Amino acid sequence: MKKILILTGPAGDAQGWGNLDVTRELCETLNTDNRSAEIVFLESKEDFTEAIETKSFDIVWSALYHISTKADIVGVNDDDGLWIADILDAKGIPYIGPNALTMKQLIQKNWTHEILQHNKVTVPDNFTVDIDEEIPDASFPAFVKPSCESRSVGISDDSVANTKEELEKAIHYIHAEFKQPALIEEYLPGEEYTVLMLSNGKRQEFLTGIVKVDESHFGKYPILRSDLRGVGLTKIQRPTARVEESIELARQAVAALNCLDHVRVDMRVSAEGQFKIIEVNGIPGLKPIKSWSPQMYSLYHASPQGVMQEYHQLIHLIVDSGLSRYGL
Repeated sequence: MKKILILTGPAGDAQGWGNLDVTRELCETLNTDNRSAEIVFLESKEDFTEAIETKSFDIVWSALYHISTKADIVGVNDDDGLWIADILDAKGIPYIGPNALTMKQLIQKNWTHEILQHNKVTVPDNFTVDIDEEIPDASFPAFVKPSCESRSVGISDDSVANTKEELEKAIHYIHAEFKQPALIEEYLPGEEYTVLMLSNGKRQEFLTGIVKVDESHFGKYPILRSDLRGVGLTKIQRPTARVEESIELARQAVAALNCLDHVRVDMRVSAEGQFKIIEVNGIPGLKPIKSWSPQMYSLYHASPQGVMQEYHQLIHLIVDSGLSRYGL
């Protein structure tokens, strides 16, 4: 019987697949098929150290990039001693998901963009403005967001700036509210696609979805605010066009970033009709039915037994992927 140690904490919803209720659902799903799972709730590095020294397990699955008590935002982590994957790597402990370096590159979107640009993978024109840093000239419309957040946190109609004054206001808001650099991108007005990557090597699979929201929920711009995420208002549909194009772009991105097991690549269409990657999510949401990964898996792997069986298959597939990499 393989044992999975599931790590979460106050920051589990902000950083990872969902809140404690979601984590319990995931744990219950894993307590089947000759496997057992246990949840450890981390509020400090000491909690983490105690867990990995006293618990019995074969592999770790973490909802956290780093240990934090912040329940609403990811925030900037300057303490390498609190990055989950760093500690697991140092101790030689198997875990599910990308390695420590990739995790840091994914949660810091400006770093993601830099790597993808270097590898000639298409991203929006962008630059970063740190706190107290001078704001350079920009092309408009521009899109302003926190550089280290997830789930559309910090995004609203005010994120779209059409003048220098609006740009300065949006940047100052990010600095004041989130205490982190602001990432400024060209505004991409077209449709949003998302590509789910599952597993590695010959078993690797890419599933494409197009993001749909009833237009009545939008404000001035068709952008995904945080209040539209994870509550059933955002639906993923199977696209009828540009599927192979989106998969190829996602394939290039995950290869450049060395992604493993389960990540999601989000991209939007520019004013000129070109796909540009806006984010690669290293710990995608796993709320049954409502999160994007389960929705997308169900679109391509429908089961006569219904969506919860599809969810069961998805969760076990992700764990299989991690176990296989370690020869477990």
